Amino acid sequence: MTHPAASLALLWAAYRLRLRRRSLLVRAIRKRRELAAAANRTKLIRTGDILCFASVRNERDRLPYFVAHHRGIGVDHFLFVDNGSTDGTKEFLQDQPDVSVWSTGSSYKAGRFGMDWLTWLQFRHGHGHWCLTLDADEILIYPYWETRPLRALTALLDAHCRESFGALTVDMYPEGSVSTAEHDPQGTPFDSLCWFDSGNYIVQVQPKLRNLWIQGGARARAFFADAPRRAPTLNKTPLVRWNRRYVYLNSTHSLLPAKLNQVYEVNGGEALSGVLLHTKFLPTIIPRSQTEQARAEHFADATQYKAYYDRLVADPVLHCAASTRFTGWRQMEALGMMSRGGWL
Repeated sequence: MTHPAASLALLWAAYRLRLRRRSLLVRAIRKRRELAAAANRTKLIRTGDILCFASVRNERDRLPYFVAHHRGIGVDHFLFVDNGSTDGTKEFLQDQPDVSVWSTGSSYKAGRFGMDWLTWLQFRHGHGHWCLTLDADEILIYPYWETRPLRALTALLDAHCRESFGALTVDMYPEGSVSTAEHDPQGTPFDSLCWFDSGNYIVQVQPKLRNLWIQGGARARAFFADAPRRAPTLNKTPLVRWNRRYVYLNSTHSLLPAKLNQVYEVNGGEALSGVLLHTKFLPTIIPRSQTEQARAEHFADATQYKAYYDRLVADPVLHCAASTRFTGWRQMEALGMMSRGGWL
């Protein structure tokens, strides 16, 4: 039997989360004024279409593969926010027939690291759709992805009354220093970024939001060995059957309402999950790090991450004796980094 004081505490916590969710939705609705349509093709969106949302800046080299891959697995329409790109990103996106793009010169940090803008677009266009929310350097794979499109995955999730799907971010890197990675923008980044860390991951459950909190991998090993709690968070929930009442709380690491964060089994077994192959460590990361260190738009307190940027600018070698060469999703499943959860 639950003690009355404990029950009141739970009710109060739930009430505060509802207030937080509503305040973020109101904030996003207000932030819509910062967006100007550059190519609005949302009238092409049909009932049942799978949508992809992303906020980008100077990602011209990554976007051809990003769009082609996710289009190939079943995304029907892309909705991008371009945050002041100068490298042809917006122009590339405007030329894509299944892309809508909005532009803004407003602060990425003040826009809750882009999430305010995406929340508005999800509120306006995502209701009732399965929505994939990604960064431009994230490539989603899942069990059987080469032969089973996203629509097969979402149909299975629907059949099991699941509204969200979790994925582990896996940092991919070259064998040599970061600058040695070769990348043809029209090809795959994984010809060079073909190594990853298969171990050194720490997992815990955050009781307040019921989300997993995973840290580790190459960035934790190479950049945060002395401060592992500051290492990047690797758990994400990128795929959600969207409702206009939903909101991402912290990038795609957690959502409100909190029920959407439970993308894992609590009574034994494994839930169906995927992997986000992270293409951050292309050679462009070196000049980008110099620029972003000066802009100070990517961290709440960017001064704490000066050493991180300094290491990136120094052209690090992330490969080590324990590195594993990527061979495909079955390898990831065998390593426990994704699960088909009974999907045969």
